[in-house]
Amino acid sequence: MNPSIIELTATIIFAIAVLHTFVVSKFADMAHHHPEGSMMRNLLHYFAEVEAVFGMWALVFIGVVIGVEGIHGPVTYLESLNFTEPAFVFVIMAMAGTRPVIKLSENMIVMVSKLIPMPRKMAFYFTAMVLGPLLGSFITEPAAMTVTAIILLKNFYGDKAMSTKFKYATIGLLFVNVSIGGTLTHFAAPPVLMVAGKWGWGMGHMITNFGYKAAISCIISALTIALVFKKELLGDFKLAANPNEEKTPVWITFAHVVFLALVVLTAHHMVVFLAAFLFFLGFTAITAKYQEPVQVKASLMVGFFLAGLIVLGTPQKWWLQPLIASLSDQVLYFGSTALTGITDNAALTYLGSLVELTDSAKYWLVAGAVTGGGLTVIANAPNPAGFGILKDSFPEGGITPLGLLKGALYPTFIAILCFELLPSLG
Repeated sequence: MNPSIIELTATIIFAIAVLHTFVVSKFADMAHHHPEGSMMRNLLHYFAEVEAVFGMWALVFIGVVIGVEGIHGPVTYLESLNFTEPAFVFVIMAMAGTRPVIKLSENMIVMVSKLIPMPRKMAFYFTAMVLGPLLGSFITEPAAMTVTAIILLKNFYGDKAMSTKFKYATIGLLFVNVSIGGTLTHFAAPPVLMVAGKWGWGMGHMITNFGYKAAISCIISALTIALVFKKELLGDFKLAANPNEEKTPVWITFAHVVFLALVVLTAHHMVVFLAAFLFFLGFTAITAKYQEPVQVKASLMVGFFLAGLIVLGTPQKWWLQPLIASLSDQVLYFGSTALTGITDNAALTYLGSLVELTDSAKYWLVAGAVTGGGLTVIANAPNPAGFGILKDSFPEGGITPLGLLKGALYPTFIAILCFELLPSLG
């Protein structure tokens, strides 16, 4: 391994960016020591935004590229990268976070929860934590993360009686279940999407080798967390609702589903789904009476995060690729699970696709990538979406990396057991 100065610098900056994500709460605390509205307070608040971390450090890296290769260096480098995924996540998150889509998802969860022999609040929680993530196999993981996180925010995180411990257990469960819940199909989970075409994996392969194991893991983990915190899930439960809210006509909900389907079907064609998004914005403006403002800013921040991750993550190939190629199957499984915590799992599987791997090694690489997708906010592309939606519900300082890690350990352990011990049916 003989990295260039650019690659070595990118790795150092990438490591600093990862460390930065662990200390964002410190910047938030420092900001409170400065006057409201002051430049220093605003700057420190910016440093405390997890979604901005990789973007700002990517800018530092671009400055280094200019110093080494001149003013045209960054242009050449950036044009060599593919930013379709950040753009797709931005669009799908903005569209999935609309009132008609949230209402439709809530109604589906309510219908299924009525079949579960549990107290109503517990049944709704359990169903949301299983069905919501598994929907990610069809509406894509970013959309599933957005929808489920908003449902949790409206119906659970807004409850002052919800303990901080339960909040961390829930967000850890959410991140892990969304990461593995997209494996029923070959087009919804970013780490699968990166390799499915090259390796010839279709829906049948995904369900028999990954999907059914993921579903079992989601059920076991959600049921366990629901039972552990059963005291907080007892009592009266009524879906959060705005009494002044207009009932959404069926045709508007149908139109939203069509727009979502169009974006999912054109996920590899940025020009097409961005055009569809512009028409969607026009549609929401026309039907504003039944809409809430589209969350463009929050969605853009998540896209900015992922774009920065691509800029800094791509040059890590010099050490990641030979490392992946040198590992045995079992070491590869646990190694990719751990590596996912410090780099996006889609980037990890993409680099693995550049190496000649056996069929078993391919399975263990992807299994590890999705299993570790809930350990940190940068482990899986949809995580920043859930983070951004739920962070203000946590105590001052927001979601801490250690708290998220602790919350994700149990569902990650269950996922490890399921992918390790359950047989492949295909």
